[in-house]
Amino acid sequence: MAARAIKFGSHLKELRLHLCQTGETSKGVRDFIQNHYVSLKSANPLFPILVREASGVEPRLYARYEFGKETHTSLANLPAEQVMAKIEQAANSK
Repeated sequence: MAARAIKFGSHLKELRLHLCQTGETSKGVRDFIQNHYVSLKSANPLFPILVREASGVEPRLYARYEFGKETHTSLANLPAEQVMAKIEQAANSK
């Protein structure tokens, strides 16, 4: 299933996805990257979406906004569709 196109506003400066390459809690994030990352990046070609893999880490989404504000959200045990929903939520918050 293709992801719906989300255009990020200028208030959002960067997204980082942290995940484990093999951990079961990161399965939804790995599925998200495999199925939805390309369409998300195509909708926002110049926007930095960073994917950081490290063994044993808890999957998290970090969002950096203007004026240095940064938030993080746990993505543990979420399916790919809910990971996309968390990204959309981060994109719409200020």
